[in-house]
Amino acid sequence: MGSGILVGNMLRPDILMLLLLFSLVCSAAASVTYDHRAIMINGQRRILISGSIHYPRSTPEMWPDLVQKAKEGGLDVIQTYVFWNGHEPSQGKYYFEDRYDLVKFIKLVQQAGLYVHLRIGPYVCAEWNFGGFPVWLKYVPGISFRTDNGPFKAAMQKFTEKIVSMMKAEKLFETQGGPIILSQIENEFGPVEWEIGAPGKAYTKWAAQMAVGLDTGVPWIMCKQEDAPDPVIDTCNGFYCENFKPNKDYKPKMWTENWTGWYTEFGGPVPHRPAEDLALSVVRFIQNGGSFVNYYMYHGGTNFGRTAGGPFIATSYDYDAPIDEYGLPREPKWGHLRDLHKAIKLCESALVSVDPTVTSLGNNQEAHVFKSKSGACSAFLANYDTKSSAKVSFGNAQYDLPAWSISILPDCKTVVFNTARLGAQSSQIKMTSVNSAFSWQSYNEETASADDDDATTMVGLWEQVNVTRDVTDYLWYLTDINIDPSEGFLKNGQSPLLTIYSAGHALHVFINGQLSGKYGSCKIMSSTTLIWLIHQLLILNAGTVYGGLENPKLTFSDYIKLGAGINKISLLSVAVGLPNVGTHFETWNAGVLGPVTLKGLNEGTRDLSKQKWSYKIGLKGEALSLHTVSGSSSVEWVKGSLVARKQPLTWYKATFSAPGGNEPLALDMNSMGKGQIWINGQSIGRHWPAYIARGGCGDCSYAGTYTDKKCRTNCGEASQRWYHVPRSWLNSGGNLLVVFDEWGGDPTGISLVKRTTGSVCADIFEGQPTLKSWDMLTSGKINRPKAHLWCPPGQKISQIKFASYGMPQGTCGSFREGSCHAHKSYDAAEKNCIGQESCSVTVAPEVFGGDPCPGNMKKFSVEAVCS
Repeated sequence: MGSGILVGNMLRPDILMLLLLFSLVCSAAASVTYDHRAIMINGQRRILISGSIHYPRSTPEMWPDLVQKAKEGGLDVIQTYVFWNGHEPSQGKYYFEDRYDLVKFIKLVQQAGLYVHLRIGPYVCAEWNFGGFPVWLKYVPGISFRTDNGPFKAAMQKFTEKIVSMMKAEKLFETQGGPIILSQIENEFGPVEWEIGAPGKAYTKWAAQMAVGLDTGVPWIMCKQEDAPDPVIDTCNGFYCENFKPNKDYKPKMWTENWTGWYTEFGGPVPHRPAEDLALSVVRFIQNGGSFVNYYMYHGGTNFGRTAGGPFIATSYDYDAPIDEYGLPREPKWGHLRDLHKAIKLCESALVSVDPTVTSLGNNQEAHVFKSKSGACSAFLANYDTKSSAKVSFGNAQYDLPAWSISILPDCKTVVFNTARLGAQSSQIKMTSVNSAFSWQSYNEETASADDDDATTMVGLWEQVNVTRDVTDYLWYLTDINIDPSEGFLKNGQSPLLTIYSAGHALHVFINGQLSGKYGSCKIMSSTTLIWLIHQLLILNAGTVYGGLENPKLTFSDYIKLGAGINKISLLSVAVGLPNVGTHFETWNAGVLGPVTLKGLNEGTRDLSKQKWSYKIGLKGEALSLHTVSGSSSVEWVKGSLVARKQPLTWYKATFSAPGGNEPLALDMNSMGKGQIWINGQSIGRHWPAYIARGGCGDCSYAGTYTDKKCRTNCGEASQRWYHVPRSWLNSGGNLLVVFDEWGGDPTGISLVKRTTGSVCADIFEGQPTLKSWDMLTSGKINRPKAHLWCPPGQKISQIKFASYGMPQGTCGSFREGSCHAHKSYDAAEKNCIGQESCSVTVAPEVFGGDPCPGNMKKFSVEAVCS
């Protein structure tokens, strides 16, 4: 029959094609299982290297390059949370576009040939506003977060099912031919469960059963969850996880968050984690049987808009990650880890086949040896001494181990990598101004009044989020104080004392339309340091107080000027992100909760807390959408010499053209106080450069156990000075920049800067192990390490700023000659590198005119200028 599937004795061509396509689809699908050694894909055990990249913290235009850099860095897996409050901002109304286009992001990862670990949660923590929960969830009747609570479980299950259904519909699970090999339910719930007891245990069991019942075809994990119910895998998070063991012997040892640095808070220093220690933590985990390592973060990105949680988490979420906030490789961390991943992959067949044999090589030295039945042999030689290097005997050879390091021997003989020897180049990044001549205009925000049409009046003080539902950072608290003409303070020249207790996070106090006082007695209820106290004295006036991450609560206490009759009190309470972590953080409060008292009256102390207060949500400028092109044209702006400077509650706007090139861009906001920034209507986020970093900074040694209090910078400076401006948000010309400043800054100090590489460095020891050692093992060639240098595309090496073969001191950007220096150190570098985008110099005595100090371990340090 003409409509049959056969033509003669052969299949019709169209049916044959469909069967071929079907077979291709089926062959692309894979099973994902696990045993005690590793995750298995199609029955093959894998050592998997993963990195966290959160899709909303960058732009879709950045995603392909970020994923490609992750692949080039040796990753197998991209890990991301799913951000509930971004996808369901109002109940039942979903959003999966622009930075929240989850499907697009996952498909880009798939196109790059990488896997995905999808951490659905839907609680994420992540220094993200409200921990990823939508604020409307807080107001569901009878709800209690993350416990055995019916309304919460119903909402959580509904959203989880929504995400899983989307992934299935797009065939994105590995068993469907997609890239998702793992899913996560909940997030770091173990400590919470321990605190709340039986309801927490019941919730854990329910969450696991609910997730497994969704039949994704791939394993589920729970991180920091020692009692994760079978078959869910419990995993480790932390700076180190080598001693972690899953709760069942048949589950693999997985590390879902290896913290590559730490987050930045407004008012805190900027943390950095040395590449050498990060690499050591990975190898230590692998040599102890670990098979899955994820870097949190691999690219941290930016908390655009009002997505930063905390409170007091900075707009930058750089995290000292291998790919920086702007999408550039952070050297040497990115390159050092890339080389580490190559070395680990050389050992994979042995690592997944057998448990290690551990032997002591000295007081602080040991060897982990993996020797399979098939003959594969890999070894890890460790020196845990934090101060001294060691020479150890292993097999038939001796090996030099720097302090706090591990060497990798893929064949149990040849060292191809040492965690403390940086073979990758370092970079000196600079921020160069490209536009500082903005023509600014200003508009003064009006102080709210109880007489405003949109003000609501009630008795007593309201909690801030309950009123604003977090649609804005700002809530006005408004009341009147009636002063009788007979009050004594009006005659004796003294002023009454106004005291306000607030749950935070910042507060501006206006008396009869004027910001209260100047250099008054402002009291901060969180811990302070001398730097912070000095900064407090430099605040323009005492009408502004604020808390900090350690304690967001604050107290305003100041003598205020009042007159006879009605006096207007206007309090602008400011939120700086909702909490993202803590037991039942949905119950935590913000705003002016009182008491509010006035002391020094004839009656003594008057409690203002229980009188009538009016409330106004947000700013007039927000209601007028002054951050947009159309909204900004709705008011009259002041221009020229009359532009306001160092005035509180001021809006500024300017237009500019995008600079040429493709270098990442940022705004230098160091002259400003606190507020928000928009580009063409898109919110860059909160700025707060006037919040000076307090705490301890100093010299940083990679050796020894790392904590977030170690290796910090920016003390005495702005916690965050530069604010990322995505190139994709700009037009060629006519870009609208709008800044709102609460404190009063000087907009003439704002500049647009580009982020470029100023110089590149290499710091290579003679005889340093390299991956080339493996290639030369069978060739019989002598391994000579090389110093490799390269500038970003469009730049070339124009100068050798420093070069020394011998015993140079310092680090990139601050090298100096040591007691041993070859006088021809510059020659080879200048000959090979000047005018080149990339070059290399062999590290051997003959290259530099001979050995300047025989018998000593030497290295070659070089710094080249890119231009």
